[in-house]
Amino acid sequence: MKIQILKNIIDENDVIAKKINEKLNEFNIFCMNFMSSPGAGKTEIITQLIEKYYNKKRIGVIEGDVSTTIDAEKLAKHKIPVIQINTDIFGGGCHLSASLIEQALEKFDLSKLDILIIENIGNLICPGEYNLGEHKKIVVISLTEGVEKPLKYPLLFRRADAVLINKVDLEPYLDTKAKDVIKNIRTINSKVQIFSLSAKTGEGIDNFIDWINNEI
Repeated sequence: MKIQILKNIIDENDVIAKKINEKLNEFNIFCMNFMSSPGAGKTEIITQLIEKYYNKKRIGVIEGDVSTTIDAEKLAKHKIPVIQINTDIFGGGCHLSASLIEQALEKFDLSKLDILIIENIGNLICPGEYNLGEHKKIVVISLTEGVEKPLKYPLLFRRADAVLINKVDLEPYLDTKAKDVIKNIRTINSKVQIFSLSAKTGEGIDNFIDWINNEI
């Protein structure tokens, strides 16, 4: 019975996600769902995208956190629409659901968006299970996390459309090497797009943007 309940929850989520996807397509909005462990650098990468796309694409962000508006405030400084979702009022959920995204979409003027970015809650397990109506799932892993994360949390990497290896500027100071992380990612998902970059220095960001432009 418990398995059946879980299946029903996910099925209902997928129905809403499909409606979200259809609405985004109606307004010609390209949506990416960014997922990672806490501190991997999602917010800084999104900041880089906002700055690179300034005056080229109209970007909106749905910011997911258990608590606080810290990251949302950072992004809002760039004069873009940002909607905060805090899950602590719902019991502190470790992921965003399609129903929450559906509610957040009501707060945007969709006719004024080209790209919608969802920054999911920092977690390598739960977010991978739930579709949010996005067009692409983006997983961020930082070089400081070591090489084993793709092997320990395979679902997220298996479902990813692109994996961003962040903080490569620190490689000279770490035992972890990007080539070893890439090898483990490929073990889980041989076809996924992989980008090595640094949100701090901007290295590799343009390659990721080129990929986005080809997908839009």
